[in-house]
Amino acid sequence: MTTVHEPTATTPTATAPGGTTALSVWPASTTESARGDVAVGGVPLAEVADRFGTPVYVLDEAEVRDRCRTYRDAFPDAGILYAAKAFLCRAMARWVDEEGLGLDVCSAGELELAVTTGFPPERIVLHGNAKSPRDLDTALRLGVGRVVIDSPAEIARLAAAVGPDGHQKVMVRVVPGIAAGGHDKIRTGTDDQKFGLSIADGYAQHAITRILDQPQLDLTGLHCHLGSQITSVKPYLVAVRRLVGLMARLHEQHGLVLPELDLGGGHGIAYRPGEPALDLTALARKVRAELADACATAGLPVPRLLIEPGRAVVGPAGIALYRVLAVKHTGEHVFVAVDGGMSDNPRPALYGVRYAPRLIGRPGTAAPARVTVVGRHCEAGDVLAADVELPADVRPGDLLAVPVAGAYHLSMASAYNLVGRPPLVAVRDGLARLLVRRESLADLRSRDVGL
Repeated sequence: MTTVHEPTATTPTATAPGGTTALSVWPASTTESARGDVAVGGVPLAEVADRFGTPVYVLDEAEVRDRCRTYRDAFPDAGILYAAKAFLCRAMARWVDEEGLGLDVCSAGELELAVTTGFPPERIVLHGNAKSPRDLDTALRLGVGRVVIDSPAEIARLAAAVGPDGHQKVMVRVVPGIAAGGHDKIRTGTDDQKFGLSIADGYAQHAITRILDQPQLDLTGLHCHLGSQITSVKPYLVAVRRLVGLMARLHEQHGLVLPELDLGGGHGIAYRPGEPALDLTALARKVRAELADACATAGLPVPRLLIEPGRAVVGPAGIALYRVLAVKHTGEHVFVAVDGGMSDNPRPALYGVRYAPRLIGRPGTAAPARVTVVGRHCEAGDVLAADVELPADVRPGDLLAVPVAGAYHLSMASAYNLVGRPPLVAVRDGLARLLVRRESLADLRSRDVGL
């Protein structure tokens, strides 16, 4: 494969503007019939909607597993850590474990869910710019593999929690001063955001010196994360050079040889046909070459590479299904309102993300028309897809499917307006099974304990 896997449907019949196959961003198992039925994993999506209701998330298990294997094949000697913040449930933890990946978590909640599911704690890395006492205590109690130190205050706190006779492997998150990512709010490699310790101002080196003074903390490597939705290889190569440069200075100052280098994730995917995605094969080839060359120049052994894909593993494996509730013509605008919205997908409001919804369950015989798909919430910004093409005869009761909905949908969902979060259904080999049930009014009411 030459790119982060962008599968096409088995029987594509629709074409997007510019000649791109309309199903190109859908899971590889997607098929479409002349009647307008679309199936994923051998399961018609209309049947999923009828059985489980809408809104509902659908996740193609085979697609998730295939993407895990694609990363293992591209980086055979690296440690691949799935970024749980993109989406985590017990089944997802099991799939990732069975495919041989590690796990990157950001909280005690993510960590405990994974470990109680059976995920090996030594293959888990704990992140976070502001780890709570519970986060650190849970990491030590469960035996997490690495703790990534993000601020100077964590050094003393972690050392005290480990105790004089304890031992914990740690990494240091450094800021390489690189601007990369699809939106200002998801760029984390520059000095003007909350994550990490800057190389430029010396804070990273100072923190490392303090860690080396704590015998119970074993510094295994450097970590960085440049941002999200990065579609160019170049920022990663610049990061390699800057991090190896810091490793060389640490070797000169302390005689330190670090065995690991974590380049984070942020690998960009296509949300709509024709959009760019990060070329994974090129990334693997060029990063390995850059790392070998930089280490040879610095006279250092090549550290083991770690990477943390999240969105690129689970994002394209997911579909969100909605039922149309209303179609409203307002001047020149047509609004198609569905039974979900920003409570199950806040990303368009947060980052301006654009999707390519399509009508399913019946053939769209009318000519395409420009519409805006909106949610049911009391916010003007509750827009799921602005200025997209749907058949002009779209009407209440129709089903809309939104592809590339596997990452940062359920994990960022809320109960705004007390609607409740949708269920998540896995499909594979013609079978559909519930992984996460719908959040009910009883669930929401049970948390309200005071009068």
